Formats: sequence, structure tokens, C-alpha cells
Amino acid sequence: MLTRCSLLSSLLLSRRVFTTNLETRILVFNRKYSFKTVMANTEIVGRALHYVLKIGNRGKNSYFFRDILGMKVLRHEEFTEGCDAQCNGPYDNRWSKTMIGYGPESSHFVIELTYNYGVKSYELGNDFGGITIKSKEILERARSQNYPISEEYGQYILTSPDGYKFFIIEEPQPEDADPVLSTTLHSSNLSASKQYWHELLNMQLVDEDSNVLTLSYGNNQASLKLKLLSEPINRAKAYGRIAFAVPLNVQPVIDTKIQAANGTILTPLITLDTPGKATVRVIILADPDGHEICFVDEEGFSELSKVEEDGERRLTKYIQKDPYQEKE
Repeated sequence: MLTRCSLLSSLLLSRRVFTTNLETRILVFNRKYSFKTVMANTEIVGRALHYVLKIGNRGKNSYFFRDILGMKVLRHEEFTEGCDAQCNGPYDNRWSKTMIGYGPESSHFVIELTYNYGVKSYELGNDFGGITIKSKEILERARSQNYPISEEYGQYILTSPDGYKFFIIEEPQPEDADPVLSTTLHSSNLSASKQYWHELLNMQLVDEDSNVLTLSYGNNQASLKLKLLSEPINRAKAYGRIAFAVPLNVQPVIDTKIQAANGTILTPLITLDTPGKATVRVIILADPDGHEICFVDEEGFSELSKVEEDGERRLTKYIQKDPYQEKE
């Protein structure tokens, strides 16, 4: 009897354990499924930060951005080796980053000038359309200093030393708002671009016609324009990257959404260190045309991006010390 009772108890216990394990597995599966479903349906709320331009001559670009466009150096950082998220492109060498614009990164869309020591030029593609700025003062400075101004479809255009276009609207530069109005990237398929940027990344659709989509993450932010190009997109070597800030807890949402849509993640969630400054976490994506997109955590970036009082001086110092800098 004892043997029979022990056997019966063992069978009942085994059944109970099996049932419990099965219920647990189902519960865990449901939780994971629910978690992924919630994540995929969570709205992305972002803030437009900057666009990355690779440059080959810091001296010439310093003159263009500071003396012609009238921007200020907000911070300048030097690095001894390549960025783990390829912030400086596919180069594992010494490089620098200069953030330049019309006001603090907390309230302005700025330009990130990325310089790789020893690389004097980059092959331009047709991916980058240009940046639009409202400022008649830019045109006045350009004319007074004999800097070339061209016109295209009724727009004034200034071209940087590396060939990047800046569209200038001849109106007074606003003092209480960001003069940088938009960044234009080219698209080979506006329908695919709309699905990606509007439906997947939740950018608001501001305007739309057969040739251009205008999107934004909110009022008082520089917008993103996607302009239809009739030829294949060629990003060549000078390709850039657009950056947005989102709350730290939204980054995993982006990761989940992109994976669920079988999108391209160039760099999974990774933390990046800047010597003596705050650490940030980023995820780097590519849209259907290969345009690179960085989503950085707002919390860390707010600390990292504080204006440096000596940014102008430090940029000038490193230009003067650069053995690759062409002497004027």
C-alpha cells in the first residue's frame, strides 16, 4: 500500500508540475506577446536635432559656416578612434565633431560637421537635397564678401566648400525662432517613404504633393522634406545622417517597431561615451532609400549637448594644429 500510495502521489505531483509549467509557459508567452504588441503600437514622440555633414577642410568650412552663414560653434569634440556607431562614417581613425548653429541644441536644429583627419574630400551622391534657412542677412554677408550665390527655381543657393546646398529665403532672420526651417532628402519612392516616416516612425504629415512630403515631430521644429528623385538614390561617400531625440524608454519601442516591420537597423541600441561628458544611448536605422537615422536618448543628450563657452576657441586651436590642414 505504501508503494502504491507513493506511486500515486508521484503521478499526481508530476501531473501538477506539468500543468503548472504549461500554464507558466502560456502566461510568459502571453506576456511577451502583449508586451511586443503594446510596444509596436506605442507612438513615437521625437525632437529634430541635427544633420551630419562630412567635411574635408575645417578651415574653409569654418569660414563658410561662421562668417557667411553666421552660425556659432556650440561645442567641439576630438576623438582618437572611430565611433562604434559610425558617427564619423566607416573610418577607424582620429576625427572631430563640431556642432554649429544659431542657438542651443535644446531649441535649435544644428549642423554636425564631422572631420576625419587625413580625408580631404568625399564623393558626393544625390541623396542630400539641402538645408533651408530664413535669413536675408546671409545673402548680405555673401554679397559683401563675394561668396558665390546661385539661383534655382527662384531660390537662392549657397554651396559649402564640400558641395552641400543651403537654400536661403530672403527674409529677415528671426530672433525669437530657429532660422533653420527644413532638411531635404531625396526619395526614390514617396509612397514607401511616407509609409516608413509617417506610419512607422510616427512623424506628422505636414504637407504632401506628388513631388514632396513634408514631415515633422512637432511645431517649432525644423521639418523633414522628402523630395522625389527620378533616378536611383546614390549615397556615395559623403552620405550624412539625421538625428532625433526621444525619451530613453521610447528607444526600445523603435527597436521593436523596426524589427516587426523587417526594417534595417544599422546599429542596435548601444551606449556611446564622450570623454569628460555624458554618456548617451543611440539606435541607428536606415530608411528604404538608405538614409541614416539616429535616435538618441533625450535624457543623456540634454546633458551632452550643453553649449561650450570655449567651443569657438577650441575649433580654431585644432585647425591651427592640424597637420593635414591646407595653409592659406
